[in-house]
Amino acid sequence: MQPGRLVFIAALFGGIVCAVPARAETIKVEIKNLVFTPAEVTAKVGDTIVWDNQDVFAHTATATDKSFEVMLPPKKSGSLTVKTAGTFDYFCKFHPNMKAKLTVTP
Repeated sequence: MQPGRLVFIAALFGGIVCAVPARAETIKVEIKNLVFTPAEVTAKVGDTIVWDNQDVFAHTATATDKSFEVMLPPKKSGSLTVKTAGTFDYFCKFHPNMKAKLTVTP
């Protein structure tokens, strides 16, 4: 086999291996005692954010730019699969002192 051909086959195989898309992650945010924990989360486009409301009253995860709103009933979870890169400040519309930040990378 010619050396150039071997390099081409190796490069082609390497490209196929590298082209496999990354697996989406699930990132958990706990809500307890009127606090989002962690208060800052970094995700990638395609990841899912799960908010676990451990309080006895309802909350929301509402983006200040209105790009998303997730209702979180007492003792329940809610989720959002992120589709757009950017930085999103969010809060609970029932308890506006509850604030957090979601940063999404491509």
